[in-house]
Amino acid sequence: MGKKIAVLVRDRQAEAMRMAVGLTLADDEPTVFVMDKKLEMDESVELNVETLGDLDVKIYTNTSENNNFELKSTEEIAKDLVNYDNILPY
Repeated sequence: MGKKIAVLVRDRQAEAMRMAVGLTLADDEPTVFVMDKKLEMDESVELNVETLGDLDVKIYTNTSENNNFELKSTEEIAKDLVNYDNILPY
């Protein structure tokens, strides 16, 4: 089994979502956390979000602007991060 990897999405959103999809190829278990702002849904981001959904990758957010993802507070996310092998900030 691969590593548990948290992908924190902030500024480089498209790159973060692409990387999260790529992590599934190595049998790693990524989880995506969209932090502090709305995820800008261009064509490539939409495709990656759809792909992550098809692969049962969890996507969480700490802002209600992202109403299509599960909402968690910043504090809940911080507590969850200690359970990951790696954290990739974007």
